[in-house]
Amino acid sequence: MRSVPAERGVAFDHLSGDRVDLIGLDRAGMVTLFESIGEKRFRALQLLKWVHQRRVHDFHAMTDLAKPLRARLAALCRVDLPRVEAEELSTDGTRKWLLRLADGNAVETVFIPEAKRGTLCVSSQAGCAMGCAFCATAAATTAAAARVVRNLTTAEIAGQIHIAVQRLPAAAVTNVVFMGMGEPLLNLNAVVTASRIFTDDDAFGLSKRRVTISTSGVVPALERLRHLTDVSLAVSLHAPDNALRDRLVPLNRKYPLERLLPACHDYIRDKHPRRITWEYVMLDGVNDSDDHARRLAKRLRDIPSKVNLIPFNPYPGAAFRCSPDSRIRRFADILAERGMTATVRASRGGDIGGACGQLVGRLQGEEDGSRCGGRKEGMAVAAR
Repeated sequence: MRSVPAERGVAFDHLSGDRVDLIGLDRAGMVTLFESIGEKRFRALQLLKWVHQRRVHDFHAMTDLAKPLRARLAALCRVDLPRVEAEELSTDGTRKWLLRLADGNAVETVFIPEAKRGTLCVSSQAGCAMGCAFCATAAATTAAAARVVRNLTTAEIAGQIHIAVQRLPAAAVTNVVFMGMGEPLLNLNAVVTASRIFTDDDAFGLSKRRVTISTSGVVPALERLRHLTDVSLAVSLHAPDNALRDRLVPLNRKYPLERLLPACHDYIRDKHPRRITWEYVMLDGVNDSDDHARRLAKRLRDIPSKVNLIPFNPYPGAAFRCSPDSRIRRFADILAERGMTATVRASRGGDIGGACGQLVGRLQGEEDGSRCGGRKEGMAVAAR
């Protein structure tokens, strides 16, 4: 696998007065920084551990670095995390944080505890321009105007796991999924760099199989992704044919299934025994018939796959309803009869607007005090 520097094209200009945010640097970025100031490479590994593994952000407390170097780092660098504006706790234990960014935008991050794992769902963009018909993020972005969509920096993405680890019991986060706000592959470099921070043994040390990048199907970026990382891949599919997927996932009009599916297969071709996770939101009377299930199994039969059936999570103004439980079970059974692995995702965090498809955050330009989408019935926890 080819290794590339984190945020390619980033130069460390120490005369500009703009201090480097270390939260956004992976191992390669730390090495580049230290080389740029004439320091030895091994010092970069020490700093990586302090910032990401030990999560010590006071340079003067980094005791295995020489005092002159600590002072120099304090002058040249910074460690900034998003500000927690609100924290909500669901009745099922799910937590959601509204994180304020420096430019006034805010994104949402969700932690989902389970018996044997804890999954952190991180955002990669403020807003989302994909326009998926069943997603609250898309609806909120359209309402606020598409100009508000922007990529998060690596620091803003990595900062989300720092916030979670600070506020949760030790080792609570075992998995990270890029399934929050935004389309991760439209922010490819920052997402790949953040995934390296998550999986580096001297940072957060997660297994590559426990970090998942999700996409609605940006094929050119997906073709690049296979050369940059081998973390797990999930694809928002939601339909077995182009006509229906064009309606639900407008990006399909640009990158139809005939382009998307081969690119997905290529991603795992040399990663045996890996498989693609296909996300399929269950919409009553739209994509949940027996025929849809049979055609989906036929479409995916040559690709190592797992189909994750997601009960639709409602939000204010949604045009869809969730398929009945009996219909979801029948759909899963049809896939299983045809040799497919099919699971039904348990809906978590719906009472705080933290379930799949409900994240909206707050976008720059909204009126102060307004809150897009999401329900507020869960127990609120004051930001600390």
